[in-house]
Amino acid sequence: MIHNGSSPKLPFDPAEALAHLRAADAKLGALIDRAGPFTLKLDPLPSPFASLLESILYQQLHAKAAASIHRRVREHFGGDPAPQQLLDTSDEILRTAGVSANKARAMKDLAAHTLDGTVPTRAAIRKMTDAEIVERLTQVRGIGPWTVEMLLIFRLGRPDVLPSTDYGVRKGFALTFQRLPKTRPLAAEDLPKPEILLKRGKRWAPFRSVASWYLWRACDLAKTTAPVGRSSLQ
Repeated sequence: MIHNGSSPKLPFDPAEALAHLRAADAKLGALIDRAGPFTLKLDPLPSPFASLLESILYQQLHAKAAASIHRRVREHFGGDPAPQQLLDTSDEILRTAGVSANKARAMKDLAAHTLDGTVPTRAAIRKMTDAEIVERLTQVRGIGPWTVEMLLIFRLGRPDVLPSTDYGVRKGFALTFQRLPKTRPLAAEDLPKPEILLKRGKRWAPFRSVASWYLWRACDLAKTTAPVGRSSLQ
């Protein structure tokens, strides 16, 4: 997720979140102390439609390649397209910008669901609960719970989201909470099942987004401090 200099203000108090997490979980508190200050910067939310359009274009692509395709799409429309503009655009034109057939279908499904009100406006989404947002947005082709969870954390700043299927969060959990062999790299079987993460995460509520951010940082710390034989996040 790319940040810029005009980050919106977080809708919760980080100091309150850190105090709660330290009191609720000593091991997480130790990770917080190692990782340092909470420095999450929110990405602006131009609209749920534009944000999800970008997410679709970035799926399963290297960031540089995805950014190039996204730029070409915006250049064609002179900025972010309106939903009806996108529906009126032929798949051939989208392909010239580098958009695959599957992504073109997902983009047009997003546009249709925006026009019928399933995808809310920017004003409306801010009044919805996390569960309502997940339920609505996952009706769009190509948008799963993980994509919506990233929007909730990095665009809306919702404080209590735990993306339990995220590889980095699961790896950070393993590095922080599990006894791991130091003679071999971290393996897939070392990663916790989502239900294990969710069970431990109950004590982190209502600040599970902050806990997730620190689990990502645990992966960063492993890259620079892991002993020989222990893998870092790839």
